[in-house]
Formats: sequence, C-alpha cells, structure tokens
Amino acid sequence: MDWKYLLTSFEGRTNRKPFWLSVLILVIVTWILEFILFAIFGTGMMHMDPNATPEATAAAAQQAMSGMMLPIGILTLLILWPSLAIYTKRWHDRDKSGWWTLIIFVPVIGSIWLLVELGFLRGTEGPNRFGADPLA
Repeated sequence: MDWKYLLTSFEGRTNRKPFWLSVLILVIVTWILEFILFAIFGTGMMHMDPNATPEATAAAAQQAMSGMMLPIGILTLLILWPSLAIYTKRWHDRDKSGWWTLIIFVPVIGSIWLLVELGFLRGTEGPNRFGADPLA
C-alpha cells in the first residue's frame, strides 16, 4: 500500500480496508500527539485543587486550556489534509465528488451519512470517472 499516495493525493479511488486502516492510524497518531501535548503543557485535571471553589476550578481549567489552543489548532491542521485526502478517495470510489465531505456539517445526519457511505457501503464496481476499481 502506498501510504504517501493515500494520505496526500486527492486523486483516484480507495476501498474500505485502506480507508479504515488509515482512519485508525490517524486516530491513534492524534491521540498520541494530544497525550504528548497535554504532558508537555501540564494541563491535566489531576493537578487541580479538590478543595477549590467551582469558580476557581473553572478559571484554572480555562487558563490551562487557553495554552493548548495553538498546539491543538496546529495538530488539527496537520491531520486535516490526510483526512480530506482519504475521504475524497473514498467518495471517488462511491462515484461521487470529494465535495460530499462537506455533508459532515449537516448536524447529526451528516456524520451518520458520511460514516455509512464511506465506511460501510461498497464502491462502484468496475471503473468509474475517477479511475479503475481498486479491488480489480
């Protein structure tokens, strides 16, 4: 499997197996990087005073999270490109434009639709306008 092509290119098609493998890898990498970021910036909830007032606890949590906004934003942007590339190739396998990824912005139904279409439904049999059948 050509991981560079899978995670960077917006052309071609991919079937369900590489889709799920790449999604799993991206989730694991994101979790690891978030764990590292939280360890570096020390924003764990374990360090908070259990005897503090709710207002003080909320203020401390807000201050801790404000220091994480930039690193989490950068991490999100780093993960965004490969995610969009994978989604686009999977939409192509379903013989639809990669712009269908925007359906995720439709509350509730969009996420379910994306999960069903990309994760569970089989791609178009044979070649389509986006390329050859990846299973052929």
